[in-house]
Amino acid sequence: MADLTRRVAHVARSEPVRGNLSDEWAPVSRARTYELVLERIEAQIVSGSLQAGERLPPERELAELLGVSRPAVREALRVLEAQGAVRSQVGQGPGSGTTIDRLPGDALARLLRLHVALGSFPLIDVIETRVTLERSMVVLACHNARPSNLARMRAYLLAMDEPQVSREGFNQIDIDFHVELAEAGGNRLMSDVTRAIRESVRVPFMDAVNAMSETGKKGWPHIRDGLRADHHAIFSAVQAGQGEQGADLVEAHIRGFYVHMSAAS
Repeated sequence: MADLTRRVAHVARSEPVRGNLSDEWAPVSRARTYELVLERIEAQIVSGSLQAGERLPPERELAELLGVSRPAVREALRVLEAQGAVRSQVGQGPGSGTTIDRLPGDALARLLRLHVALGSFPLIDVIETRVTLERSMVVLACHNARPSNLARMRAYLLAMDEPQVSREGFNQIDIDFHVELAEAGGNRLMSDVTRAIRESVRVPFMDAVNAMSETGKKGWPHIRDGLRADHHAIFSAVQAGQGEQGADLVEAHIRGFYVHMSAAS
């Protein structure tokens, strides 16, 4: 893939008059400068002019092309990096500079986690969204799961069944199982959103689990055993290709634990 830096440099050399620069890198107004820089870069990503793996021009060159200050460019790049759209690396090697990225999962999880914590999305809304999403992904998994997906889910079940698994460890295995279930459906967006949703409720999940006692029907050991049974039943449905049954099981599983969370909080 052609290096974007060389293409932009060619435009700058062949059309030195600022008013004749290509529309893609025409100077922007200084009002809300970093936001306008951000809009210019985002527009090129959406249009396909910038693609994953391409490098942006160096910060100084980009500032000159757009007719803005370097701090404005730097701030726009920080926003894009936080969104998971670019990756920046300092140094002089071939991997240095700012590269268009295509790994939004972590950024999506961070964003959703913050908004759940701020109350932008009430927990019940997150739960309802998760129910709708996971019902669909179980049906997809029933049709599209590969032996490797089933093997990984089986491994998570075995890890979940370990007698000495910690509460935090169980939570992580739970996340991994549900993400693998989404992966088995063959829809990358679903798997990224699933991971983001589960990560967004990690703290309230653990707060509720840590508040549970060690005994009784409301105690963690009893609830943990019920969650284990839920996961085994969901896996069996997927393995057997029983989509509707699997969807009902995963919905009951999610709603059931939400009841336990509410009781423990």
